[in-house]
Amino acid sequence: MQDCVVCASKLTKPFNTSDNLLYWHCSSCEVIFLDSKHHIDATSEKERYLEHENIIEDIGYRDFLSKLINPLKEKLYSGSCGLDFGCGHGPALADILNKDGFEVDLYDPFFYQNKEIFSKTYDFITCTETAEHFFSPKKEFDTLNSLLKPKGWLGVMTCFLTERKAFDKWYYRRDPTHVVFYAKKTFEVIGKQRGWKCEIITKDVVLFYKQ
Repeated sequence: MQDCVVCASKLTKPFNTSDNLLYWHCSSCEVIFLDSKHHIDATSEKERYLEHENIIEDIGYRDFLSKLINPLKEKLYSGSCGLDFGCGHGPALADILNKDGFEVDLYDPFFYQNKEIFSKTYDFITCTETAEHFFSPKKEFDTLNSLLKPKGWLGVMTCFLTERKAFDKWYYRRDPTHVVFYAKKTFEVIGKQRGWKCEIITKDVVLFYKQ
């Protein structure tokens, strides 16, 4: 059996999809994750990310990111210092926040390997369209917890799981770099395990407050 990669529960069950991929479902936190034997290599992963048209100046992309940016800004004070974790090759979110007067560091394991961030802490952290790529989500969220100051905010945006019966044909699952799929309950468990307050802002957007 496979322990849950998010909450470490042993209450997981395997299932296969029509394209012969093995997934696991955790009945404790309701996450679904791809078995590690199907994870693609780092070279293929980076090539896939370079196909993303995450252009900093693109108005549509900036509007898309505003789903997280706008509610997060309401929680922040002037001069807050943040981190865009998993910013990709086109860090539009940081550009938007910079222009709104916030200082934002960048980190991405492929495009901005800024290891200096691991010796700092932040008033806020953003993680947009990134959490679904985590091979080891529990470890990654523990890392984010260590980087976040007390009374800090973590904003996460990813496509939430909906009906299990729709999972097989779900477009979001078909991206080979997407390996973890979170339900609302998953985020509630993630928050509870770390003492974070969890706010589901809207579909696909969650804010955590480090109390």
